[in-house]
Amino acid sequence: MSAPPDGVLVVDKGQGPTSHDVVAVARRALATSRVGHTGTLDPMATGVLVLVAGRATRLARFMTHDVKSYVAHVTFGRATTTCDAEGETTEDTGRVPDRTALAALVATKIGPQLQTPPAYSAKKVGGEVAHKAARRDAPLVLAPVPVTVHALTLDAYEDGIATLTMTVSAGFYVRALAHDLGVALGTGAHLSALRRTRAGAFTLDDAVSWATLATAARGSLTTALLPIDRMLPDLPSAHLSAESAAKVRHGQSVQATITGDAATGPVRLIDEAGHLIAMAEPAGPAAPGARRFLQPVVVLG
Repeated sequence: MSAPPDGVLVVDKGQGPTSHDVVAVARRALATSRVGHTGTLDPMATGVLVLVAGRATRLARFMTHDVKSYVAHVTFGRATTTCDAEGETTEDTGRVPDRTALAALVATKIGPQLQTPPAYSAKKVGGEVAHKAARRDAPLVLAPVPVTVHALTLDAYEDGIATLTMTVSAGFYVRALAHDLGVALGTGAHLSALRRTRAGAFTLDDAVSWATLATAARGSLTTALLPIDRMLPDLPSAHLSAESAAKVRHGQSVQATITGDAATGPVRLIDEAGHLIAMAEPAGPAAPGARRFLQPVVVLG
């Protein structure tokens, strides 16, 4: 009997299915129920959706802070309830900004900032989900949350439609950006198309198409799985001796030198063969080059 599949399946999601739909199809294509995703895409959005299978699901929680890159189309002149093309119209001004004013505003949106999530989102207040409350015409009051726009450019602007390329922190809503641009410019705006081009270490170059996934026979896509070793490459790491790796596999703490900024965890633990075998939290003084105590919190084997 073959071992259950482990690894990462990057999917170029098509327009229409939810992220949960993609997971359900992937479970058939990988012949395992142990599949999850590391960050949703709205049904109208396309592009990189990172799925994890088998032991890789245990690392999903460490990927929630990954930066993401997008190409977005923002249409000016109409605002909607959902801040995207699928919502009902709340304002139809018919007005569009000139390119100079738009470009100047876009330039101010780079860097750390507070962003109010859309009313139609998965945010919770007191245990209640925002989009469910909004559908009952009882929208929740959502507090602004800290996000970061690492890069944002206006690539094109024609007929009231702007093409924006951006790299943003986890928790950033591109729909909210589109809405906020329309408010600031007095024209109204909504997100009319969105394509994710990168999520953490994974890009469209790593992806299988939605058509390939949707038509795959049961168990036929296990060869498309990327190895667990490719996960979380930007996190600090520690390379272990054979003796230390054996201790980690039994859940014991070890001492090792960490490469990268590890003032706080987590840290990737790498064995002599170069394989990712665990995630650990560091303890003790953080002097540069000092050996640190590392307590495994997830052991992969």
